[in-house]
Amino acid sequence: MGESSGYKEYVAGMWAGVATVIVGHPFDTVKVKLQKHNTAANGIKYKNGLHCTARILKTEGVQGLYRGATSSFLGMAFESSLAFGIYSQTKQLLQGGFHSDKPQPQAIIPAGAFAGSIISSILCPTELVKCRMQVQGTDSLISYSSRYNSPLDCAIKTVKAEGPTGIFRGGYTTLLRESLGNASFFTTYEYVRYYMHLQLKDASPHQTHLIDVGIGIMSGGLGGIACWCVVLPFDVAKTIIQTTPDKISTRNPFQVLTSIYRRSGLRGCYAGLGPTVVRAFPANAAAIVTWELAVKMLGIMHD
Repeated sequence: MGESSGYKEYVAGMWAGVATVIVGHPFDTVKVKLQKHNTAANGIKYKNGLHCTARILKTEGVQGLYRGATSSFLGMAFESSLAFGIYSQTKQLLQGGFHSDKPQPQAIIPAGAFAGSIISSILCPTELVKCRMQVQGTDSLISYSSRYNSPLDCAIKTVKAEGPTGIFRGGYTTLLRESLGNASFFTTYEYVRYYMHLQLKDASPHQTHLIDVGIGIMSGGLGGIACWCVVLPFDVAKTIIQTTPDKISTRNPFQVLTSIYRRSGLRGCYAGLGPTVVRAFPANAAAIVTWELAVKMLGIMHD
């Protein structure tokens, strides 16, 4: 990223978040269902992501795949706005005005981790509402009396039942996931983007726009895959912590993962890996392409 343009970087990030939800939310719903039910000691088990998707479509239709999307749209738009904006400006600050075409990990990694740590406190409540809405489909074991009518209803009932801190259940786990995930994502994105531009620098000028889109797709998609391969166990723990209504249950992600590992092995700690990886590429590719397009439209200088 070149010169800082203040609020414009945050606006571009917001549009990237909207694109992420449109493309990725159905995959996320499948992932959350797998994490909730396939790690439980008993209850519904899905054979794989396709089995889970087919079951949702059969019992709820397409709208079942977008369950909880309202809070996700709000959360992701705000989260992505802050993530891209804070990352861009922090990276510039850490570079201290020194410009280099080659990625600088000493600036990229802490900038990504810092952006992730900031957004985690905002993302946690919307993630909790989203996950609780997603796991209460028609094939859920949750009783009808305990179900939520809307994201707002979910938030209100959560606060009433668990107190003001209940809406922030899983906050520490979200912090770990977001700081590690954003550092992994932006590092992969920057390096893939740099080396692809290096390979294609002599390409025809008439194909520059198409090449930029292609690089955005690859760098964003691979960045998303790298991110989720690193943080998926913490995401599994977060889902379990946030969808367990018992107030005295542990909120320590390492204890949750230890319990899952003893019960389901490493496979349990990576529950939902299939739909997560399938989602990660198109969702993050859409985010990067949208972000870079918005950056150009807003007149922000881009390296």
